[in-house]
Amino acid sequence: MEKRGVASIMHRARNTMSSSRPIRVVVIQPALPKYRVPVFRELARRPGIDLTFLYSTIPNLPNVEPDGFRAMHVPLYIRHFCGEPIWCQPAQWQYASRRTTDVLVIEWDIHQVLLVPALLRAHIEGVPTVLWGHGYSKHEKHCRKTLRDLVANLGTCLLFYNRTTAQKFLDAGWPRQRIYVALNSLDQAPIQAAARHWRQSPAALREFQRQHGLAGRAVVLFVSRLEADNRVDMLLQATRMLAEDRVDLVTVVVGKGPDEQRLRKMSEDLGISQRVVFTGAIYDEMALAPWFLSARVFCYPTNIGLSILHAMGYGLPVITSDRMDAQNPEIEALRPGYNGLVYRHGDARALADALLRIIRDDALAQRLSEGAYRTIAEDFNLPKMVDGIEAAVRYAWSRRG
Repeated sequence: MEKRGVASIMHRARNTMSSSRPIRVVVIQPALPKYRVPVFRELARRPGIDLTFLYSTIPNLPNVEPDGFRAMHVPLYIRHFCGEPIWCQPAQWQYASRRTTDVLVIEWDIHQVLLVPALLRAHIEGVPTVLWGHGYSKHEKHCRKTLRDLVANLGTCLLFYNRTTAQKFLDAGWPRQRIYVALNSLDQAPIQAAARHWRQSPAALREFQRQHGLAGRAVVLFVSRLEADNRVDMLLQATRMLAEDRVDLVTVVVGKGPDEQRLRKMSEDLGISQRVVFTGAIYDEMALAPWFLSARVFCYPTNIGLSILHAMGYGLPVITSDRMDAQNPEIEALRPGYNGLVYRHGDARALADALLRIIRDDALAQRLSEGAYRTIAEDFNLPKMVDGIEAAVRYAWSRRG
């Protein structure tokens, strides 16, 4: 939706609610990861919103404790059928009721077997619903897309993670008033606090760089889980090519995962083990900050997600693949030539050349860094994300009954 439209909806709705009870908003998600806590804390602070957050436990995504909002852990049952995971979260059905809920925000995932029954019950009981999800799959199939679109018609409105997918639904004829966007964002406050701390201690930062062999060298940084889909192996191949071109660089890989041992062996086999630093997983922002502040460029070969916003929060230019359907919704933050570069998908030489452009060209690196800062400040930030969620909730509430 247009920014003025979102603001207008929230303004009218807040005025309407000022003399009545708050909207009982129930958000149901499969998990509560750390990066989501600031989002729901901010939503719970919005006037006229009485938030209850329900979450479960799923593999490979650890939960954290809720902070600043009411939350409850609920059961989730996972089975497999024809190789596909099938999820059953009974709370979806339970809270599709006027006794507990004024607006139900539910995950738009057709693997949830109770999603359609819950939406039908909510419709019968007069509970408006917000379907929140990607709206597409990176491994799209016609049958899956058809089913997802049919389910979408059961929701009061749709809430997307990026504008690109939202626009596709508008182009397909969906009414604008039923389409909302909450740009997936990170809480930048801890990032900025950690950056300030290290920048105010330049001697400590120089000592950190000396201890880790980074001083005076071009540093290429990757931070994420080490999964095969992220193609860190291509970054290692590009590192070897640049080393052969006598470029003095070091590639830092922060993270752990199932691909770690293969990547470590690959760096040895390529003869670049002295140019690659595997740090393991680092979760504390204050410990991550000196790696970001020492880097020239952030490289995530493909499948990039929230990491792009993490890097841009430190003003790092980002390089990733030009194949947009191989990325996650956060790729919308990337504007080639403004805050980063793309390379030809699957081409390690093209990746090496893109890295070299930023390493060799100080003016380009500075311009992309400034663009990265502006992207976070102007668009991909927590308040704007919560604005999108709130606008969808208030529209749904206006359609109750």
